[in-house]
Amino acid sequence: MPQDTAADAATPFAPTTPRVVAVVVAFDREELLRAALDALADQTRPVDAVLVVDNASTDGTARVAAEHPSGPRLLSLSRNTGGAGGFAVGLAVALEQMGAELVWLMDDDTIPTPTALEVLLRARDQHVGDVALLGSRVVWHDGREHPMNTPRRRPGAHQATIVEAQGAGAIPVRSSSFVSMLVDAGAVRAHGLPVADYFIWNDDFEFSCRLLRRATGLHVAGSVVEHRTKVFGSTDVDPGERFYFEVRNKIWLLTRSGGLKPAERVLYTGSSLVRWARTFVGSADRGVLVRSGAKGLRDGVLRGPQRTADVLAGLGRASDDVRAVERAAGRA
Repeated sequence: MPQDTAADAATPFAPTTPRVVAVVVAFDREELLRAALDALADQTRPVDAVLVVDNASTDGTARVAAEHPSGPRLLSLSRNTGGAGGFAVGLAVALEQMGAELVWLMDDDTIPTPTALEVLLRARDQHVGDVALLGSRVVWHDGREHPMNTPRRRPGAHQATIVEAQGAGAIPVRSSSFVSMLVDAGAVRAHGLPVADYFIWNDDFEFSCRLLRRATGLHVAGSVVEHRTKVFGSTDVDPGERFYFEVRNKIWLLTRSGGLKPAERVLYTGSSLVRWARTFVGSADRGVLVRSGAKGLRDGVLRGPQRTADVLAGLGRASDDVRAVERAAGRA
């Protein structure tokens, strides 16, 4: 097995073009990773390759990837770069080293049902225009729609756009989640990688908004994945000290990202304030939220995110791949 070390079912698709590389970002959840790899190996339309990005796990995550019978490629990072860094590195390696035309992104707690990829690709084929990304319907392990990954129809979408998406069994969306996001390689080369300095939270929102500012994104309800979180709930359920990343990153998104139009900045600022108030009211330790939120506010206002190529420096060839993709997008 190659390894890099860096500091509704129908007739199955033939496993030919487009070349699909699945990127799974993993950290200290070896049993979930095993389940995710099993599910990827059981796809009715097989993936062409799988890349596991191990974010410096301290458990048996690397061993699970190295020994899995499906033979995924393993990229072991020397430090934990968070979900944002892991997806940025994984995308870059998939594009630069693995010949990906489409990259299927997911966390290690994402368990795709057997037809998940097939249905995404069918929707892409049936849609008349080009599609920058497609997302799956996300459920919890009991089948309920997961509130952490609820899609919303693209605001202001023209009726013709909605009808066109419906013809492909989808709805047009403005953003998508890293819990099963199928991304076009050309869109990544044009708009760049996820912002690694986000570390966790809002990284997929910013990335997908940037790709979809003028392009088409689809939510495909027939493609289903399980998101095996420990609890059933949204991201505003008492995040504790991680609230720092929610506040800092949302400020970065609202003030520095090129993914949002001016009217959208106003809309999402209002919705963020409502969400933060709801989080505060429901918290069991409001002092922690006040301290972490104040720190996030300070850092979000006083500085912007570092360049992704700088954040992900020192990871060997993978860092070179990151620089190449960011340079092509004019972000290096």
